[in-house]
Amino acid sequence: MTSPTTRERTIRLGTRASKLARWQADWVATRLRQLGHAVEIVEITTSGDTHQLGPVADIGAPGVFTKEIQRAVLAGEADLAVHSLKDLPTDPVAGLMLAAVPQRESPADVLLARSVGSLDKLPNGSRVGTGSLRRQAQLRHVRRDLQIENIRGNVDTRVRKLDDGEFDAIVLAEAGLKRLSLAARVSQVLPFDVMLPAVGQGALALEAIRDLPTTEIQVDTPLERTTGRTLGDLVAVPILRAGLGMLEAVTELFPEVAVGYIGLERDEASLQPQSYYRKLPPVDGQHVLVLDPMLATGGSGSAACSAVKDAGAPATIRFVCVVSAPEGVERLQHDHPDIPIFTAALDRELNEHGYILPGLGDFGDRLFGTD
Repeated sequence: MTSPTTRERTIRLGTRASKLARWQADWVATRLRQLGHAVEIVEITTSGDTHQLGPVADIGAPGVFTKEIQRAVLAGEADLAVHSLKDLPTDPVAGLMLAAVPQRESPADVLLARSVGSLDKLPNGSRVGTGSLRRQAQLRHVRRDLQIENIRGNVDTRVRKLDDGEFDAIVLAEAGLKRLSLAARVSQVLPFDVMLPAVGQGALALEAIRDLPTTEIQVDTPLERTTGRTLGDLVAVPILRAGLGMLEAVTELFPEVAVGYIGLERDEASLQPQSYYRKLPPVDGQHVLVLDPMLATGGSGSAACSAVKDAGAPATIRFVCVVSAPEGVERLQHDHPDIPIFTAALDRELNEHGYILPGLGDFGDRLFGTD
């Protein structure tokens, strides 16, 4: 893999300081370091951490566990925010984007009980602790006889309160217990027909700054003149032919984008790219998006980025793909360490024929219905 010394700067991960939050941030940091990045953890205290008395809902506005981390990213104090996805409010924050959602852990809720093995065996009147209104409502639906009480604190704090006898049982997310090596404490994994989990539970969310260029413009509304912002000078360059599958979405999102084309095909014997077509608009000072659904060996991606650089002096180049392999990411980072890679999924590896595993096969064949 590329050594950390080849990266331009350290990636700062913003996170809460709890044991679970640090486990999650450390997990992300390990993956980034495996890709050759230097990583620094930035611990941030949120309002949900400082207000430990009473239900979370009483603190006020949504995002009590995320707002301060998001502000740190917007202020340039962190590069990526690491959240539990279920804590992230539905409404996006201006200037930020959901950059990645890694593979999800178990979404289930679990029961931890002091003396019984399941929810239906808890004696009448048992005290069950949970800080979630969702969990409280579902527990009351199936066991109206239980005393459902609020509990606050991190995972280890809640487990300690159970052990100290403050509760007969507590309900937590299975994912957090697994990540903290506490899965042996689980009395019962609650079935979904008893306890439906929160949206995004068990998944992490990586949030990053939106840094596409914008320009201030005058806007005339029916009532008055005001100012707005429009995207700056963008060029989209799909790698033919598979990249065409991404072009329509880009042009719909950015109607004024200029478009160029680079035609490359892979020699199946050598796995090296062969150029057969190139037509690019002026790229000097432009922000270029190189589009290819599959980043496999990295040969075509690297050749396309070199072609864009040869065509002029673009302000920035970004490589955008759907599925990538570690080998392709390593190759592109080695050849073009100045070009960031945006990928929706990082698959396991390449097979002996240079195809991504598990992958989707040849994207061009799938797109155009050819063999």
